[in-house]
Amino acid sequence: MPRKQGWPALPPGVYTGGMTAANKTLANQKLADWLTGQLLIAMPAMQDPRFVQSVILICAHNPDGAMGVVLNRPIKAPKFPELLQQLGIEPNPPRRLLTVGTGGPVDDQRGFVLHSPDWTGEGSLDIDGRHSLSAHLDILRAVAEGGGPERARLVLGYAGWGAGQLDAEMMQNAWLNVPADENIIYDTDYNTKWQRALAQLNIDPAQLAAGAGRA
Repeated sequence: MPRKQGWPALPPGVYTGGMTAANKTLANQKLADWLTGQLLIAMPAMQDPRFVQSVILICAHNPDGAMGVVLNRPIKAPKFPELLQQLGIEPNPPRRLLTVGTGGPVDDQRGFVLHSPDWTGEGSLDIDGRHSLSAHLDILRAVAEGGGPERARLVLGYAGWGAGQLDAEMMQNAWLNVPADENIIYDTDYNTKWQRALAQLNIDPAQLAAGAGRA
């Protein structure tokens, strides 16, 4: 469960404030961030049970690696009010609720709020001008008080790749990518997110699975 003293900041190197001068230059030159803001769609041949039929929003992709959050892994507990209680955030019950899901297997005791860019706070990451990621408790306080960003969801943990790892997986056809879709990111129809993401590429999941089986 999240530690009561609060979650740490975003993973090192993810946002500009945590980058070295060299990394800032690379990020500014957009040398290797072509997947930032894209949805990753797991191919049917994905063997890792943590990512089978997963849909992931890539929040950062640069020469040092990549970081994203899974969008279609809801969790039954803890609920948002329970998390606020653990973190000592008032009011509770909150005036507004957020859905809670598993963002990935890395640091699954850390919370990240994926949200629209109409709210920003300490350490917030502007992903692509349309989506932001915040890990500071201030956003949870704002939501509990009935404010915060217009659209938001809370995930615990994240998916991470080392330098060149995601690029290699893309070359191995482990993933497909499409532009981010607001409904896939924020709605609660979790069981169809994978199929809907594939539909953006005009791909029938049944045909894709059959083709993979013949390979």
